[in-house]
Amino acid sequence: PRLLSQFFFADERVTRVVAEINGLDAELDPQQYLVLLNQLHLSQAHLLAILERIMEECIPTQRHSRDYLVKFPEELLVDNLGNHMLFAAECLLAGTFLEVEEADGAQLRPQARNLLCSLELVRTVLREQSLSQPGSYPEPVRAVLVQFDRLFAEFELSYVSSLVAVKSPEEIYRQQEIIVLFCETVERALRLGYLTQEMIDGYEPLLMFTIPRLAIISGLLIYPEGPLSLEQRPEQMSRVFSPFYNLLKKIRDLLRVLSAEELGLLERSLCTAE
Repeated sequence: PRLLSQFFFADERVTRVVAEINGLDAELDPQQYLVLLNQLHLSQAHLLAILERIMEECIPTQRHSRDYLVKFPEELLVDNLGNHMLFAAECLLAGTFLEVEEADGAQLRPQARNLLCSLELVRTVLREQSLSQPGSYPEPVRAVLVQFDRLFAEFELSYVSSLVAVKSPEEIYRQQEIIVLFCETVERALRLGYLTQEMIDGYEPLLMFTIPRLAIISGLLIYPEGPLSLEQRPEQMSRVFSPFYNLLKKIRDLLRVLSAEELGLLERSLCTAE
């Protein structure tokens, strides 16, 4: 049950698969090469997962901040992101630029080299510790883990930033404003009887259409200084709404001529129309 013992056997597996790959002629047996390559990815992912648990146990208060993850597109936030970063570092060090431009890859190579060297040091130190005292983490072990965690985070941020446009702090704040708007819209709709708690608890599919429609009305009329404020320039709005700036102005002008009763009827109709 000891994590260091688990790490030892996971590390043995990685070493064994690497040895098999190095002893294979990929041109003579390409199918077996692909099989071994897949085994390597799986064994490395298992090794990184155990290493993550070790760091959480050993240096929980010294972990490098991962706040930058909120800047990443949601499609990148997958369970195997760490293993993908390790594979990317290996490719960069080998001079292969699979996803990034050559100029970006050249700038990332020193970080990739430092990361992989740090990982090798971690593997060596943890293997030795697992064979001597598998139940403790002396200070030298902690220091090596802290360094690896920092280098991994720095490479992850740099690499992803070279692939996609990460969100700016301003865009993140705008998205948080939209979340608040949607929450206030739901609270108001419940208060006015447009929605019921049962619909929300039951994940009523119609809510996927209803809540955004009501949020547009709330953002234009009830919370006009929020994320849908048309007093700001389009480029100052969230990218969710900025392409529809002119359309939103037309909708706001139409809403302003409605009486309170007419507005209520409109909102109720938006809760039922498909």
